[in-house]
Amino acid sequence: MTTYTTLNWEVSDHILTLTLNRPEQMNAFTVEMCNELIHAFDRASLDDDVRAIIVTGAGKAFCAGMDLSKEGNVFGLDESQRPTMQDMNERFSDPAIVQGVRDTGGRVALAVFRCTKPVIAAINGAAVGIGATMTCAMDIRLASEHTRIGFVFSKVGIVPEACSSWFLPRIVGISKALEWTMTAEIFNGDVAKEAGFVSQVIPSGQLLDEAREIAQKIASRSAVSVAMIRQMMYRNSAAAHPAEAHKVESLGMFYTSLADGKEGVASFLEKRPSDFSASVSSDMPPIYPWWDQAESSD
Repeated sequence: MTTYTTLNWEVSDHILTLTLNRPEQMNAFTVEMCNELIHAFDRASLDDDVRAIIVTGAGKAFCAGMDLSKEGNVFGLDESQRPTMQDMNERFSDPAIVQGVRDTGGRVALAVFRCTKPVIAAINGAAVGIGATMTCAMDIRLASEHTRIGFVFSKVGIVPEACSSWFLPRIVGISKALEWTMTAEIFNGDVAKEAGFVSQVIPSGQLLDEAREIAQKIASRSAVSVAMIRQMMYRNSAAAHPAEAHKVESLGMFYTSLADGKEGVASFLEKRPSDFSASVSSDMPPIYPWWDQAESSD
């Protein structure tokens, strides 16, 4: 069984709780945590016992950003290189680029993005820098009264990462995304809720219970349906024309109607709970994945 140094992995009732586990460092992000998160999300994608994922932090913080106490380049980047956009396009999966150039938060965000299971962020405290941006790739965000969020990159002279310039404007709009990232101000859960970044602000003692309640609702649905819906929403909403969504939806509807769809209709007509049997590991529609595989490589 795989064990992690910076994370706790716990599965109960088809819900995986991934806990960032460096409480004495306020769960500050490291290259090791990056690699373990990527492994955990990819592992969860292949595990049919996992139907929903909750990400939270041990102790008082969610994640207080990058661990700036590390020696050398604190972001884990190889300063001997001088990469170009051509390198990024042509050598995206080259180990030298992956390990020495690509931002660690972005690698995690792409692992979340390609995950076949929905991801809920239970932001239990400080979520600053990568602690904030990594949640942008997650599907549902919940805050507690102790949550403090900050996209603080301009304050330390760098730029937002973790694919947040793609995700954040889609969540809160371009104007609010610019305000938050350019001012680098830290704000509370109520401000985040008003902007639509989090859906609820919950007393800290009830945060995980609420996250589990949402996760359990999702876990009771068709795993194949949920996996398809998740990718359809992200990818189709960024397509150039609605006809592209229509193509995917048509084939998705066609194939899901042959499997779990039959059980869903039968259970509705018979007025009983559904008993879905299709699994993500073996029963995804043959069109999946319909996008270019190059963008999902790490």
